[in-house]
Amino acid sequence: MITNYSNQSSWILKNHASTIKFGKSLAEELINTKVLLIEGPLGAGKTSLVKGIGKGLEISEEITSPTFALSHHYLQGKRALLHLDLYRLEEPKAANELFLQEEEISSQLNGLLVIEWPSRLTLSINDACKIRIMYLVNEGREIQIMSSSNEAKKFSTTEELG
Repeated sequence: MITNYSNQSSWILKNHASTIKFGKSLAEELINTKVLLIEGPLGAGKTSLVKGIGKGLEISEEITSPTFALSHHYLQGKRALLHLDLYRLEEPKAANELFLQEEEISSQLNGLLVIEWPSRLTLSINDACKIRIMYLVNEGREIQIMSSSNEAKKFSTTEELG
């Protein structure tokens, strides 16, 4: 069992499967979260994490990267999941506008809005949960979860992630 309680927590994940498994467990902890920001380099596992979150929300559709579509909406499950990828949007104005449109839709659906590449935004998002995924030198990846500035959240997983 891994349990962390702080404004910043981190986990070491060995592979793609453990990243999905972690996302599935994390979905249970995101019940009151409206916006999740995921930052990390190309190929670090951002979409894999979202796939796991989708499994945790009991979404039966295949979760795919919205890099070219910019956003995907998954409406069937415990909760709607709106998955946004801002990688291709180099203009902050375009990224901000897309975010605001998707945030409004997500709010109407009481959904979870997950954003990859949030660094493209110039808006301040105060109530978001922030995740950073980084490659490790030897193998695997490290996931850091930073809670919103307003409240510390408890993130725990009860299964082995290796």
